Amino acid sequence: MSNFDHTGLIQNINEGLLPLKKAQPEALQAFGQLARAAMAEGAISAKHKELMALAIGITQHCSGCIGFHVKALHKLQCTRAELDEMLSVCVYMGGGPALMYAAETVKAWDAMAPH
Repeated sequence: MSNFDHTGLIQNINEGLLPLKKAQPEALQAFGQLARAAMAEGAISAKHKELMALAIGITQHCSGCIGFHVKALHKLQCTRAELDEMLSVCVYMGGGPALMYAAETVKAWDAMAPH
């Protein structure tokens, strides 16, 4: 299990993407538009969409995804109980590797919690 500083990881990713944003502005703007459209409140709430996105990030073994979506879930007032239930589904569907990233997610959740 990794011991990431997910806040720092998010900052590093954003900084790392700056040259790509300058080199390929239309592509990255389109990605941003896709993200906003997909995650917008609709028949499925924004919070549930973020839980789904985090679940996919966990099962795809993406630490950056964990950081970004945990941060968003805190803003959407997701509860720890909701997170824990989603994590159990991740482990069910993703097995041992998902369990390792679930542990990373719990650490990120606690570290990134608003104080």
